[in-house]
Amino acid sequence: MSACQFSVPFKGTAEEIYLKTKNAVEAQGGQFDGDYKSGTFSVSLMSNTIAGSYSVEGTELHLVIDTKPMFLPCNAIQGFLSSKLSS
Repeated sequence: MSACQFSVPFKGTAEEIYLKTKNAVEAQGGQFDGDYKSGTFSVSLMSNTIAGSYSVEGTELHLVIDTKPMFLPCNAIQGFLSSKLSS
C-alpha cells in the first residue's frame, strides 16, 4: 500500500512536464528514471528518502509515493510538487 497517491494537473505537453519533474528531482540531488509516460524517482530529505513512481495521463501527472518520512504529511509533498510543477 502506498504512503501517498495524488494527481497534479499541468498545462503543456507530457514531454514538458516530464522535463520539469526530472529537473525538480535532480535539482534536489535525487534520482529520476523513466520517460514522458512513466517512471520512478527518489530523493533524500533530511536523511530520509521520498520515493515513488509517476505516470502521465492526458494533462495530469499521477504520483504514487511509496516511501516517505512519517513526519512529512502527504499534503505537504503534494503542495511542494504542485508549486514546483505549475510554474
